[in-house]
Amino acid sequence: MPRTALLTAVMGVSMLQLFLIGALAPYLVADGSVSRGLLGLTTTAGFLVAAVLSPAAGTLVDRIGPRRAIVALGALAAVALMLIGVAPGPAALLAAVALGGLPQAMANPATNKVIIAAFEPVARATATGWKQSGVQLGALAAGLPLAGLAAWAGWRAAVWAAAGTALAVALWAWRILPADPARRPVAPVAGGGRVGRWAAYCLFLGCGVASVNTYLTLFAAQRLSLAPVIAGWLVAMLGIAGIAGRVGWSRRAGTLERPDALLWLLAACAGGAALVLAACAVAGPPWGTALVWPAAAGIGAFAAAGNAVAMVAVVRHAQQATAGRDSARVSAGFFAGFALGPPLFAVAVEASGYGAGWAVVSAEFLTAMTIMVVRREKVRA
Repeated sequence: MPRTALLTAVMGVSMLQLFLIGALAPYLVADGSVSRGLLGLTTTAGFLVAAVLSPAAGTLVDRIGPRRAIVALGALAAVALMLIGVAPGPAALLAAVALGGLPQAMANPATNKVIIAAFEPVARATATGWKQSGVQLGALAAGLPLAGLAAWAGWRAAVWAAAGTALAVALWAWRILPADPARRPVAPVAGGGRVGRWAAYCLFLGCGVASVNTYLTLFAAQRLSLAPVIAGWLVAMLGIAGIAGRVGWSRRAGTLERPDALLWLLAACAGGAALVLAACAVAGPPWGTALVWPAAAGIGAFAAAGNAVAMVAVVRHAQQATAGRDSARVSAGFFAGFALGPPLFAVAVEASGYGAGWAVVSAEFLTAMTIMVVRREKVRA
């Protein structure tokens, strides 16, 4: 369905810069554009902006409508990527990445409103899973064609190609989405404890996912002695597994009365996959080189799916008038985790090595699991 494909592409370009910087990390570090420690701050810059602006972005989307919001999102993503491509140094790079936080904040509110308005209830969970898999499609694009383009023509050329893709998505949205209704005052949103729990879950989930996205390629190149291009394929592995996980688990969640019942299981499995990454760091080549691939697949299949299932829960319970703000509250937690996770990972690595960094990631996933397990026990009681 064209609208599903469009929403998938929108989610992909909204976070493409994250995966692209991760996949291009060896080139960025090698030419002095960014240090290993500063690499984590690039993720923090974008997602701190996204976390802070998410509540306002949700209100804006509810006010102006999803079509206008998605077109603006694609244009902003293109501008941010263009600025990354011409950044002369670390300060300019951080500023450009921070600008990229704006489309990230708008993505889930806008796409969720389209799903609630344009899809029958029976089809919404599957549509949500596919559009959330667009984030992993961005990882696949960063790890395969764009990383390959960087090896051939330089990392800046790869970033410019990504900017062109974002602009094309904006034009696509303008052509196929129906016109937004007349602007109207936004309805008040009722407080919801379950939305707060999903946001807390996504906070810790985001910490771990962002660390993996940002540092996996660099870890494979530095500790496991993989060539930069092959190490970039790990990001593609994350993308492939993430697409399958998000679509499959979202479909399963759509059959449940409470989609969030799956969240604790997904976080637990992701925690186990992160422990395998820690074992890879301890073992080094050749065993670590062999095990890093299934570990990356596990992170993609389970951790990435957790956010998608949380969005299925939002779409199930949200009203059309307030869907943007409900989505934004959950997204704010996820983005805050993306801002906090990589710097914490960098501190752990500098202090005790990559094994400690992946152990921290596992603890973050298991904390997310605990948030949902404790709630399940309260419900049963």
